[in-house]
Amino acid sequence: MINVKEATDKAKEYLVSFFPDAENVQLEEVEMTKDKAHWFVTISYEGVSNSVASSLLVGKSVLYKIFKIDAKQGEVISMKIRDIK
Repeated sequence: MINVKEATDKAKEYLVSFFPDAENVQLEEVEMTKDKAHWFVTISYEGVSNSVASSLLVGKSVLYKIFKIDAKQGEVISMKIRDIK
């Protein structure tokens, strides 16, 4: 079973593999499911958003991703957008 540090590292590595221009990558939240099968890791980073609202802003915006990671194998199962309102 992977620990919280390993889950966080996996999420960050996965993020950067898809978004190599991501800047100021930071851990926001970590949670293990009650059945201890998965980690949910929320990462924030600065980058260019494709949303209409963000396109009106100048420069980069802070974006958030939630990663679902298999707690036993350490495999990233999913990466989703976390909308902060």
